[in-house]
Amino acid sequence: MNKRVAVAFTGPSGSGKTSLIEKIATRLIKEKKVAIIKNDPKDKAHFDVEGKDSYKFSQTGAEVVVTSPTRTSYFSKREKSLEDITSMINDFDILLVEGLKTLPLPRIAVFRESIDTSYLAYSEAIAIDNTIDVYEYKIPKDIQVLDLNNTSEVIAWINLHAIPI
Repeated sequence: MNKRVAVAFTGPSGSGKTSLIEKIATRLIKEKKVAIIKNDPKDKAHFDVEGKDSYKFSQTGAEVVVTSPTRTSYFSKREKSLEDITSMINDFDILLVEGLKTLPLPRIAVFRESIDTSYLAYSEAIAIDNTIDVYEYKIPKDIQVLDLNNTSEVIAWINLHAIPI
């Protein structure tokens, strides 16, 4: 079995986390099996539509799997640990996690316009664009500064820092 590794991304809403993960996954999927976990801390994502069978089933509180020839979706009303989720996905080489800042994973904090320094305590790198003057902030020396628009640079960091899970 291949070594499975993981890395996480964090940052304020609208900072570009999803766009960055999408760019990274699009590049990595050419050579690796990629899995993505997105945390929805405010419970605002909508996956199934009211009135449809999947919605009716998930409203019962049951664990629901909807399958078709092109996809399988899993709906759960129970919180899952990282171990629970990775055992469900199982077949991947690299896991990209958006959010879940309490997980002990190497983490890139993503910022545009300004840096929220409260994220620095649990980040090993930051990805910023040219809207930020990094010299206006006291960035700890152990935090690497990456170019948010340089996907290759971010992937190189991931290849060095992602940890086995």
